[in-house]
Amino acid sequence: MMRKSLISLFIATALTLPASAAAPPFETPAPVAYIKDLSSGAVLYAKDADRRMPPASMAKIMTVDVAFDLIKKGELSLDKMCTVRPETWQQWHGPQAGSTMFLSPGEQVSVRNLLHGIVTLSGNDASVVLAECIAGTEPAFVALMNAQAKRLGMANSHFGNPVGWPDGGVTYTTARDLGTLATATIENFPALYKEFYQQNEFTWGKTLGSNQPITQGNRNPILGKVAGADGLKTGHTQEAGYGFTGSAIQDGRRLVMVMAGLTSFNQRIGESTNFMNWGFRAWQSKPLFAAGKEVGKAKVQLGDAGEVGLVAPRDLAVTLPAGTAGAMRVKVVYDGPIKAPIKKGQHIANLVVTTGDTPPQTMPLVAAAAVDEAGFFGRIRAGLASLFA
Repeated sequence: MMRKSLISLFIATALTLPASAAAPPFETPAPVAYIKDLSSGAVLYAKDADRRMPPASMAKIMTVDVAFDLIKKGELSLDKMCTVRPETWQQWHGPQAGSTMFLSPGEQVSVRNLLHGIVTLSGNDASVVLAECIAGTEPAFVALMNAQAKRLGMANSHFGNPVGWPDGGVTYTTARDLGTLATATIENFPALYKEFYQQNEFTWGKTLGSNQPITQGNRNPILGKVAGADGLKTGHTQEAGYGFTGSAIQDGRRLVMVMAGLTSFNQRIGESTNFMNWGFRAWQSKPLFAAGKEVGKAKVQLGDAGEVGLVAPRDLAVTLPAGTAGAMRVKVVYDGPIKAPIKKGQHIANLVVTTGDTPPQTMPLVAAAAVDEAGFFGRIRAGLASLFA
């Protein structure tokens, strides 16, 4: 019978952390706000983070994530040339069409340049051209977006178009889901994230008459204002207000934040900057286990070994209020015994850390080695052992 198994550990540091240590306070007029520390998995702040809302152009993070996934799989090349259909250009040019890359009808544009046009310029035209280039039609690409959302566990999200354009409520998401999406993009595609999400400006298209190149700046409100800021995407419609999903890294510690429903361009800059700075200044990261360190062992069912080591897949740390340190309770949790076969590096357990009255922090643990299924006689022995246990 499968049961929840616990391995309790106890870690103490030099200072004493009062049992009642509280999370640092933060106030914001943003109706929706969420921030997470990727080094520990700790959610530092959540305000109405599960409210369904229109994402506006923050939906383009998913458009880019789908493209990144295909590139990583070798199914899409950055050098692939895409054609701007006249019908697409007609729909997505002019002031009424929102942000633009200034594409031209019939123009040939590489996937690489379209991605720059989406990430740096928030081009609606670039998003639709890329969607049609990848999937043939916009609806077919939207199906890829929703399939990706399901794989990532974005249970409160649905996409109706690749740009986040208002569509009567068909497209919706939550701050928590946007945090999940941003985290997946950063962690699953680090090289592509670095290449595309750190550009301060991008030049494409030419002005009418003078035929001068058009250079537009990145709309990211924390670039140049928060040290280590490098992503991700703003959004704005009358329906959604001003929103931003952002990330920054300082001293190896990466935060992901989401704010939505702000009332102005300038308010978005100020609140996003304050929120990210608070996340770095009011909290600190304490190392727990280095990558590859064995944390415990898990029982294995019907395997050629009776147990398997549980190791940290990356450097694991706990996030604490700044200026505090002390005792913390650490539990290894898994549904066990774990049934063989098990692959080396497979996520089979979690490390759950509790300290003070801050929310528990959950981090993955993976199998230290592969465990194959037991042979015929091994199964008989395991069955007898289970019968008489």
